[in-house]
Amino acid sequence: MIVAAKGLLFDMDGVLISSIASVNRCWRRWAAHYGVPNAEQFEISHGTRAVDVMMGLRPDFTEEQAREGLRLIEDMEIEDVADLTVLPGVRELLDSLPGDRWTIVTSATRRLMVARLKVAGLPEPERMITGNDVVNGKPHPEPYISGARILGFAPQECVVVEDAPSGVGSGKAAGSRVLGVLGTHHAESLYEAGAEWVVASMSSVKADAVGGELALSFDVVA
Repeated sequence: MIVAAKGLLFDMDGVLISSIASVNRCWRRWAAHYGVPNAEQFEISHGTRAVDVMMGLRPDFTEEQAREGLRLIEDMEIEDVADLTVLPGVRELLDSLPGDRWTIVTSATRRLMVARLKVAGLPEPERMITGNDVVNGKPHPEPYISGARILGFAPQECVVVEDAPSGVGSGKAAGSRVLGVLGTHHAESLYEAGAEWVVASMSSVKADAVGGELALSFDVVA
């Protein structure tokens, strides 16, 4: 498959890096700290902003408690990075891309995103969209509309790269085409969410700058 696009909008966790083990550990500790029932069995909805997860667990929080709760989970996740890994093919793909043609659109906070990229040794885009930068998190279209805007393109000119149905839905609602990546969800759920294509990993994705556009090539998973 060969696809032309002006820009690439990457989700972070599950696409560029994997920190899902840390995320689950930290949220279970957080839930236990705040007395959430069955905290030890809690499974986070991947691709959801921390503020949305928190308010789902503790909708009774005051504004001050919400600030404290967000700071605590952020601190926990920044400290718990021992098993963070860069996913296959990511370094090679990012190294091949012009810096003004890609960015990251993540549900993570800016502080957490920067910390994870530093630990991973991956480049930090000059401009990016984090959970702090939007009013509405994924699956709302705002994150990917904002991501396309900071690159100077229309969402329709960009390809979103996502691993979670909520992120796929966000990209589709924004008007972008979406490339799903296996890892946290099955291909069927990504296609059902609206992904045009799904790949087994980023190792199969190549990009070449051709005449003002990116020519993306990849092997599709049925």
